[in-house]
Amino acid sequence: MAAENSMREIKVEKVTVNMGIGPDPNEMKTGQKIIEKITGSRAIKTKCKVRQPKWGIRPGLPIGLKVTLRKGKAEHFLKTALAAKGNALDSRCFDSQGNFGFGIKEYIDLPGVKYDPSLGVKGFDVLVTLERPGYRVKRRKNRCKNIGKRHVIAKTDAIDFVRKKFEVAFQ
Repeated sequence: MAAENSMREIKVEKVTVNMGIGPDPNEMKTGQKIIEKITGSRAIKTKCKVRQPKWGIRPGLPIGLKVTLRKGKAEHFLKTALAAKGNALDSRCFDSQGNFGFGIKEYIDLPGVKYDPSLGVKGFDVLVTLERPGYRVKRRKNRCKNIGKRHVIAKTDAIDFVRKKFEVAFQ
């Protein structure tokens, strides 16, 4: 029996946790406390890139927060976030490159997180990037190349990976 090709193994490259806040600085502080509480990492402010006069935002104005988790911390957070969703996802959450994302309406839905009245209730988005060994060729500085068509993670491959690794049911 032939061994499985190690270059075809899929892994979680990173988990990005996003929270859209708006231009209010007080909301930004409470959102930063929430996102740092649930991830255990320091949050970075995201800035607006377009002008929307009706919403009162302009380019360069901080309107959101994000945290990027990698390796073991990413998988641990992903397991708790999927538990908050009841270990069920929709197949429409996946894109053609095998990455996926989902939203959580209230941070208190995460297991083990208690409600804090001073923070209120806010939701966030979880975005997961999957990759195979060899994906470095698309990010390297010298001789940057595209990933081969047969090596790219298809939507069905990503769904199978998430079903086996994280025991997620699909609708």
